[in-house]
Amino acid sequence: MSLATDYKKQVAPQLKTKFGYSNDMAVPRITKVTVNVGVGRMTKDKQYIDAVVDGIRAITGQKPMLALSKKSISAFKVRQGDVVGVTTVLRGQRMYDFVEKLVRITLPRVRDFRGLDEKIVDQNGNMTIGFKEHTAFAEIVMDQIEKVHGLEVVLTTNARNREAGLELFKLLGFPFKKED
Repeated sequence: MSLATDYKKQVAPQLKTKFGYSNDMAVPRITKVTVNVGVGRMTKDKQYIDAVVDGIRAITGQKPMLALSKKSISAFKVRQGDVVGVTTVLRGQRMYDFVEKLVRITLPRVRDFRGLDEKIVDQNGNMTIGFKEHTAFAEIVMDQIEKVHGLEVVLTTNARNREAGLELFKLLGFPFKKED
């Protein structure tokens, strides 16, 4: 079964009974997934930016958007219009496919992975996962990459508080650390 059908048949009814929601539309769900990469000091390196764009395209399955600098900052040697980041937003079925791949394939491939800390879920029920290396994703072939970069995955929910968001992620199968 896919994650979308798991949510409809198992996760949503459990959340509805646990938190006492009377309306199905009030039950927390993931609304979007954002994948971000900051290019840092490499704003002038066109090959590096192209490599990051190709990596994000392979990971997410859609073309990312370039985030441009809004103003010049001389201390950082950034000019207005320079590329400072690469981002893409996933919604719908592509979002559910990405989250399923993240939980079942990518997180177990992370080096020295011992589970996610519950602190990565914020007060609004959203989760932010940072990866030091993008090589944990199965779509990245180690022989073809020149430079390794990190990335950030943000899972945005419509949960009203942290407890509801945390329970949503636990029911979806995210591996959190066991409490002592």
